Amino acid sequence: MAEGPKADHYLGVDLGGTKILTGVFKNSLECIASSKLSTKSQRGAEEVIERIARCVQDAVDEADLSIKNVAGVGIGAPGAVDFAAGSVIFAPNLEGWKNISLKKELEKALDVPVFVENDCNIAALGVHAAELKGKPKHMVGIFVGTGIGGGLILNGELFSGFNHTAGEIGHMVLEINGPKCGCGNKGCFEALASRTAIFQRIKEGVKDGQKTLLVDMLGDDLKDLRSGDIRKAIRRGDKFVDKIVEEASEYIGIATANLINIFNPEVVVLGGGVIEALQDEMMGVIVETAKDYAMPGTMRGVEIIASKLGDNAGITGGAVLARKEAK
Repeated sequence: MAEGPKADHYLGVDLGGTKILTGVFKNSLECIASSKLSTKSQRGAEEVIERIARCVQDAVDEADLSIKNVAGVGIGAPGAVDFAAGSVIFAPNLEGWKNISLKKELEKALDVPVFVENDCNIAALGVHAAELKGKPKHMVGIFVGTGIGGGLILNGELFSGFNHTAGEIGHMVLEINGPKCGCGNKGCFEALASRTAIFQRIKEGVKDGQKTLLVDMLGDDLKDLRSGDIRKAIRRGDKFVDKIVEEASEYIGIATANLINIFNPEVVVLGGGVIEALQDEMMGVIVETAKDYAMPGTMRGVEIIASKLGDNAGITGGAVLARKEAK
């Protein structure tokens, strides 16, 4: 009897507030195909899960494979995740996502083992395994996008804490009377330095009569504002936008110093869409501020770097998780 197709590929899925990204990986973690869809979370969890399944299928087709060639799917979801149950407990950036059985529903749709983890834990796994070749024993990942999340690698393993919710660094409070955060607190790191926070501050400034090149580029409402527009404005000498990005970078630097003081990792890796778009504008300020706020001696030999994986950290980590868990 002929053998069935060999299940020797892994799929990584990055489920974000705005987009779903999927990649097909060989065992060596080489990405051979990818696919992207908008999340459309306002349509409800059921529809989003259908879109994830479609995005997975698109990537598999793109790789000229069948779903039977896939040994496992690792998916990073934003927010608190119950890894054992494969459910999303709460996702602040996805409308109505509370206690969603993502593993069960996706396995039903795809007929492949699915493993669900927090998106930033997964991105940290991806950076650690693929980019840093698993070398650092201790690594902190900070991912700045729509929100801010983190991932902790301690003693070479993903550290998820007692309730499996460790690494929620976006909700460290850095300004006790700061702006309100999506989690309900005030002054969280995420409410001060995420893409959402940066855009908010720019829009508020424009309402208050601040002059910025972004209005000439995009119109008064700044409706289609993207991180790349911010980079363009800064490079054309926009002082107002430059100041807001510099302030966000300082908050990232302070958070980095806090994490170095607590965990003393070998490496702090910064990633996510904001860092990818504004690396040249932000990294210098982040490193200098971290040095200013870290305890004397704690920074010795510690590297603070920007991830080269960029947007692919999540899908790479998904593949790493699937490769580790799919037996």
